[in-house]
Amino acid sequence: MHFSESPEDPFALGRGASAVLDDLGTVVGWSARAQELLGYPAKEVIGRAWQDLVDARDLPVARSVVVDAMRTGGWFGILPVRHLDGRRVEMGFRARAITRDGDSQEWVLVGAPAAEVIAWQRDRALLDGLYRRSPIGLVTYSPDRTVIRVNRAVEKASGVPAEAPVGRRPREFMVDEDAGPTEERVRHVLETGEPLIFTEQSARARHDPGRERVVSVSAFRMEDPSGRVLGVAETIEDVTDRHRAQRRLALLNEASARIGTSLDVTQTARELAEVAVHGLADYCSVDLLKPVTLGDEPVPGASGPLLRAALSPPEHRVPFQEGDVIPLLAESPQARCLSERRPVLEGLLSLRPEWYAMDRRRIEIALGLGVHSLIAVPLVARGLVLGVVSLWRSRHSEPFEDDDAAVAQEFSSRAAVCIDNARRFTQQQSAALTLQRSLLPSAASDLPAVEVACRYLPASGEPGIGGDWFDVIPLSGARVALVVGDVVGHGIHAAASMGRLRAAVRTLASLDLEPDEVVARLDDLVSLLATELEANTDGNGSAIEQMIGATCVYAVYDPVSRHCSLARAGHPAPLVTTPDGQVTMLDLPAGPPLGLGGLPFETCDLDLPEGSLLTLYTNGLLEARGGDIDAALEHLHECLTHSADPLDSTCHTVVEALLPKEHLPTDDIALLLARTRVLPPQDVATWQLPLEATAAARARQLTTAKLTEWGLTELAFTTELVASELVTNTYRYAAGPVTLRLIRTHCLICEVSDTSHTSPHLRRALSTDEGGRGLFLVAQVTERWGTRYTHDGKTVWTEQPLPHA
Repeated sequence: MHFSESPEDPFALGRGASAVLDDLGTVVGWSARAQELLGYPAKEVIGRAWQDLVDARDLPVARSVVVDAMRTGGWFGILPVRHLDGRRVEMGFRARAITRDGDSQEWVLVGAPAAEVIAWQRDRALLDGLYRRSPIGLVTYSPDRTVIRVNRAVEKASGVPAEAPVGRRPREFMVDEDAGPTEERVRHVLETGEPLIFTEQSARARHDPGRERVVSVSAFRMEDPSGRVLGVAETIEDVTDRHRAQRRLALLNEASARIGTSLDVTQTARELAEVAVHGLADYCSVDLLKPVTLGDEPVPGASGPLLRAALSPPEHRVPFQEGDVIPLLAESPQARCLSERRPVLEGLLSLRPEWYAMDRRRIEIALGLGVHSLIAVPLVARGLVLGVVSLWRSRHSEPFEDDDAAVAQEFSSRAAVCIDNARRFTQQQSAALTLQRSLLPSAASDLPAVEVACRYLPASGEPGIGGDWFDVIPLSGARVALVVGDVVGHGIHAAASMGRLRAAVRTLASLDLEPDEVVARLDDLVSLLATELEANTDGNGSAIEQMIGATCVYAVYDPVSRHCSLARAGHPAPLVTTPDGQVTMLDLPAGPPLGLGGLPFETCDLDLPEGSLLTLYTNGLLEARGGDIDAALEHLHECLTHSADPLDSTCHTVVEALLPKEHLPTDDIALLLARTRVLPPQDVATWQLPLEATAAARARQLTTAKLTEWGLTELAFTTELVASELVTNTYRYAAGPVTLRLIRTHCLICEVSDTSHTSPHLRRALSTDEGGRGLFLVAQVTERWGTRYTHDGKTVWTEQPLPHA
């Protein structure tokens, strides 16, 4: 936009036309400029009445002007006069009465063309308006960057008298952080002449630094017609309200992005507090009802102690820190906020005991923070009150306004939904974890076959608790079964599915089946359960997925033969560490995951030296370091090389190495370590017996002799009976050679093996029956008994507790 230069004063000496009238209205003086403008030479005008210079049509108006001038002693305005050539000329006049000696009065008139006078008046009015009536601030600076003049708008907005900044630089009346950019802006415009348009900055006054003020500044350099720099002029518009509105909108956007990034109640509360202090408050505390922090649903209408879940920024002087219980008094703003379910704004307040139930020492500590303004906002979701958010402003900030309370309520409402989601997730996690831990085995007991150590780490991320499990199952003949599995999915469905599979594995293990047979039957079970679930879920595919995906590895170790048999279904291969520290991943056929069906499973057989370390784990252990499986396996190998270390120490080392301290696992982790043992030869006795009528008697003799050698004569009678009955059954119903074996461990084991696959059955014989009482007697005198099958036949076994020392 182009602005014309301001004209000079048209009444200035040398520019205006002047005339003098005596007290009778006769012209007694006439200037050359008057002759130039109106055409009358002085000799033709002097002595004539002023009416001769006015057109007859304008005389009524002219006489009215004269009357006003005589009454007031002066006049200023526009009046048409007659030119020498007869045309009317619009002239601007300034008339003033002058008293001469002898009380005679004369009138001095100064005139100029009306157009010049109007333009001059307009510019004078504009200049006067800019400094006196303009709503936009105006500041002018001299070339030395000191203030020349400020207008009333600046005075009103800043609260500083208009004359106070004159002759001073911005640093003398603005806070240092804001004065620096201001002075740099003035310097830049002075040196370059480049104007600045609508530049926003903070402009806090030094006398009131707590009052926020944001202005939009436009600046240009002032020059005279010769180009000499006269200074800089700035127009200043107060945009504090607009800036606050933009900041509040930005705060709401930030709240949407930053609050609720996790499903952890405490973390969500901290995110809320951090967002609040970023653009609204100096301090923010989030206090939740105690059931909410535990994942429980608060009772509607009930109130109780609050637990401080978050405080931002951390400040040791705040009376209550994170984790503290917050007692409330009924008259406190927070209590009113919770009971009325609406924000409570305390614009100006002093610290009072009723804010919180604080003792005098805590009140004195809090006074040092200079808190003067408070907003308490309830956290309400699904009609339930979860807690309260308290926003505080201290001595260097302005009090809260109603708009601040509205913004606080808006993002607190969003945060309440996120906190409630986190609470409900925590509740589900807790239920799933409780279910899972109740289904997992307790601390592994001391077994004759292996020394075991285990770790189970539940997932802590948003997916929730998974379906990983492990188990250590004692088998007959002092053997042990080791199993680790993983159900795909998370939550209660996965935990329940894990419980089903673990129970099934224990049942199948009790049948003493081969590992590949156990895995195959598990595969059939998963397929059957998936079919049943699909029929009962009305097409809910997500529920089916919780059941159909599972992997596992199953191993059986015999401490007598040092033989280990393993099979797996889509699970990570186990590792074996020999006593000399060599770590090897077993070349075990992977097999398909459970539930796919139609594909076979294979058993891998190997002999393990005494003291070998067998490591079974789930994939969560390898994926904990960001998914780099190769690097995780390398770390795992390094941790397992020290096979002589205590197993608990090795477990701890593995978890520390593969699970970063700063990250919680996003998937369940199950780790099972088993160090093999070998039963001493002197604790095992094996005999081959001929299949003839004297076999039972021979079994009794051998048994009695061995028990006497072992110092177990107390068990001789019952063990003779057991061995005799089992060998007799073999003679009657089986074929091939008979093997009698006694094993001394934590109990006395008696085994009789033959080549038949016919299973003996326990029955109650009638009084008239000649036989059928053998197994019944065996079951009565032993603690446990059973049958296991091999490729070559079967073995009937019994267990008896050893007598107390």
